[in-house]
Amino acid sequence: MQQLKDAPLAPLTTFRLGGPATRLVTATTDAEVIAAVREADAAGTPLLIIGGGSNLVIGDKGFEGTALHLATTGFSLDGTRLELAAGEVWTDAVARTVEAGLAGIECLAGIPGSAGATPIQNVGAYGQDVSATLTEVVAYDRRAEETVTLTNAECAFSYRHSLFKDRPDRYVVLRVRFELEDAGGLSAPIAYPETARALGVGAGDRVPLAHVRETVLKLRAGKGMVLDPEDHDTWSAGSFFTNPVLTAAEYETFLARVADRLGADVAPPAYPAGDGRTKTSAAWLIDKAGFTKGYGSGPARISTKHTLALTNRGEATTEDLLALAREVVAGVHDAFGVTLVNEPVTVGVSL
Repeated sequence: MQQLKDAPLAPLTTFRLGGPATRLVTATTDAEVIAAVREADAAGTPLLIIGGGSNLVIGDKGFEGTALHLATTGFSLDGTRLELAAGEVWTDAVARTVEAGLAGIECLAGIPGSAGATPIQNVGAYGQDVSATLTEVVAYDRRAEETVTLTNAECAFSYRHSLFKDRPDRYVVLRVRFELEDAGGLSAPIAYPETARALGVGAGDRVPLAHVRETVLKLRAGKGMVLDPEDHDTWSAGSFFTNPVLTAAEYETFLARVADRLGADVAPPAYPAGDGRTKTSAAWLIDKAGFTKGYGSGPARISTKHTLALTNRGEATTEDLLALAREVVAGVHDAFGVTLVNEPVTVGVSL
């Protein structure tokens, strides 16, 4: 277990932003993770868990406490059952399941970050969410001071949310388990219209797994959503805002604002979200509020490839990024009456 004092955290994040931690511990086994957590908790030291750093915004002042970097490894396939250590690189794990001919997470290819972070955010893209195939999460319960195994139902998954996001100071994810599908080398039924169009198939069709993965990677790369050290459009946290989910009353008010601003013939993206609610597109809202691709003149700007990604052009600070985020939030609210919510976790700062 490696330990460093006054250690920079920016290199551990995809934004490449943030100040140092008082102490940085890198754990390579579950036992080391638990030991580091117990030590911090016993001393009353603030604890920050870092996986792949792809969903993290750390303040310029850094973190006063112990930052625990999960660098555990472990990939195990038993038939269609998959178990991953929390520190496994997610996109590499997806590639290995595709090579094994198993369906269920192929549309989640290219998503940066670690496997242990996927249940926290209920990571999803292109018609798939991890909650659809995840069966169990093994975690260290800091309150009970023991390792627990939580079922899918106990994880309380919803859109980009879970029990772990609800109680960030209680659980430390150690391992994630999935039940995948052997469909003879074919994918799960294609559910997302953009993916279906790119593949040239209809909704519900199955396609060779490798073709789906390659297509998703191309779609993500075209939006700057595949990490590339040379491309500043990928110096981001991917989608910075979640898609708003509106009640029936909120949606009617929103439609009226759209009509006033853009005309009665303009229909915003709308998707049923259950309980009479409607999900709309944060990217569409941002664009129609006047924040187009490449918006900004400072070191933090909207991606030139996707309006939903805020990026570090190389010399930004976290405050530069937050200033841009606040401008976008205020502009969208002024235009449409909808308040955008940040998707990345903020440390020592807030919008």
